[in-house]
Amino acid sequence: MAEIKDPENTIILTLKDGEVVIELLADVAPKHTARMKELARAKAYDNVCFHRVINGFMAQTGDVANGNMEANFNLRRAGTGGSDLPDLPAEFSKLPHDRGTLGAARSQSPNSANSQFFINFADNHFLNNQYTVYGRVISGMEHVDKIAKGEPPANPDRMITVRVAADVA
Repeated sequence: MAEIKDPENTIILTLKDGEVVIELLADVAPKHTARMKELARAKAYDNVCFHRVINGFMAQTGDVANGNMEANFNLRRAGTGGSDLPDLPAEFSKLPHDRGTLGAARSQSPNSANSQFFINFADNHFLNNQYTVYGRVISGMEHVDKIAKGEPPANPDRMITVRVAADVA
């Protein structure tokens, strides 16, 4: 596992194949970083599926309203919801959408991001200045690469747990 420099701004995402460590960029996107930590601490992301996974592009997840595979799973609706919290304003920066970066998923409005996010499989610079970058995978990208592909996948993978590193004993 990668060295964790700032446990308060690091997410440990557990997938079927192993742990993915994500460094959150609080200095670049403080509202998105705070939202991810709030939802992780509420365990809202636990068991939420990856509902849109495009080979060579990205893996999208985080629909806490429709994507929990144990409580309220609805694959047809997965990807259409968010959380009960208000949408977030865009926090665009000069950071590129490189392989392993975390981007805020949203609808057509730049200020509609809520709980959904995606992890880039490749450098997707056409997304620059259109979607907020607020984190980067610092270890475990090989596990992200193994997420079941599809829109939606026939048998979607899920985030087993999502935790703030500072809260993990």
